[in-house]
Amino acid sequence: MTAQNPTRRSILRTAGGLTAAAALGAGGVLAGATTAAAVGDGRGLRIVQRDERDHRMWYYRFQTDAIAWDPAVNVLLPDGYHTSGRRYPVLYLLHGGQQDFITFDAHHNIRGLTAWKDLIVVMPDGGRAGWYSNPVSSTVGPRNWEHFHMAQLLPWIDDNFRTYAEYDGRAVSGFSMGGFGALKYAAKYWGHFASVSAHSGPAHLRGPNGDVVTHWANASSAAVELGGGTVYGVPWDQARVSADNPVERIESYRNKRVFLVAGTSPEPINWWDQANERMVLATQREFRHHLDRVGIPHEAHELGGGHFVRPEMLERDINGVIARLRKA
Repeated sequence: MTAQNPTRRSILRTAGGLTAAAALGAGGVLAGATTAAAVGDGRGLRIVQRDERDHRMWYYRFQTDAIAWDPAVNVLLPDGYHTSGRRYPVLYLLHGGQQDFITFDAHHNIRGLTAWKDLIVVMPDGGRAGWYSNPVSSTVGPRNWEHFHMAQLLPWIDDNFRTYAEYDGRAVSGFSMGGFGALKYAAKYWGHFASVSAHSGPAHLRGPNGDVVTHWANASSAAVELGGGTVYGVPWDQARVSADNPVERIESYRNKRVFLVAGTSPEPINWWDQANERMVLATQREFRHHLDRVGIPHEAHELGGGHFVRPEMLERDINGVIARLRKA
């Protein structure tokens, strides 16, 4: 990205919500998750840093037994949240490998894409190569990202913000590794999400193409996340691979909105772009074949270019999420 993008320091300085005084002045508030003062510890999460100055973007960093360091989350609130008293649907937006919780704010205009839209967007840390999983092994302490997201953060969000804590109140979407995480969470935790989206996210862990994804998850997590440990083990823990594999949970996508994006023309001189998007395209096509085989509707886009977030597709996805979920 170019130097025009905000720095990590500036994002952390400005990304937060509103002051406690402003929140306490809001009218028509529902019981429970309402004000800045009401956002607190719970569900195994202890807040160690927070910024609630911005009227939309609230930032929190937690201490948790699930992760050996303190992961963070940005919670993007709708315009009017502090005065409406209403509950809102939630989109969990998951970043890709070698990225973090500020990525969609720093590089993908998430504030602009959701301006005046009735949607809460939750953007958590997921590790540099955490693969949205509880790994088989780690030499650097716990990196249980799946537990952090699904057993701690998700209920913490429902406890502290005015959400619809139900199937029709949540969606999950992501880019690259986060697209895989979205597909995995939507199937493995079927009753939590009514909509799932993968932007250049791999969609199969087995077969000629899927095996590459599983090997890459092991190799990348060993190199930059787990200190030589692996997500799926060596040899693979086959039960874990099956539990995480979208194609082996194909019926779990029935009655959900399914949205897929893949590139068809990665840069020919960029081996990284080639390797990533060719694998993504092949696994998404296999996944779509299995959806078609059992009659599960889905919206799929194959577009020119390689492995990156397409702004028009992210905007289309957000609008589709709002259309599918319960209205504020």
